[in-house]
Amino acid sequence: MTALTEIPLKTLEGEPTTLGQLADGAALVVNVASKCGLTPQYAALEKLAKDYRDRGLTVIGVPCNQFMGQEPGTPEEIREFCSTTYGVSFPLLEKTDVNGENRHPLYAELTKTPDDGGEAGDVQWNFEKFLIAPGGKVVRRFRPRTEPDAPEVISAIEEVLPR
Repeated sequence: MTALTEIPLKTLEGEPTTLGQLADGAALVVNVASKCGLTPQYAALEKLAKDYRDRGLTVIGVPCNQFMGQEPGTPEEIREFCSTTYGVSFPLLEKTDVNGENRHPLYAELTKTPDDGGEAGDVQWNFEKFLIAPGGKVVRRFRPRTEPDAPEVISAIEEVLPR
């Protein structure tokens, strides 16, 4: 079995990469969309990315169009929207299926992780968050309505990062 950090991925621009190449410490992987009621979470994700970058956290956005077609854009349109509307500086991957028969191998692994209520399985909606500790173990799963700057997210990030 391939380690989570070695699963082949592609950047929004189509360049091959892996979680291990994108994040040498902890990662917060989030399926994102630009036309969703939760899209304003981009602002808090960018703040997390900036606030914790020096301590080893990388936020990674994964555009997904599986939830009511809320990420219809081309890679160029997604990049433009994210940078001009929210100042996104964290890495974005190519548009990806997170559920269903074409679920990306990354999400096949991530969705095995239960949320705080003990429920694993399909991603519920845009902006579901998976916290991966340094070394590649998924340690927490936060459902879409949990804001990126919620106390439980911040404390989980603090727990996996070096002081």
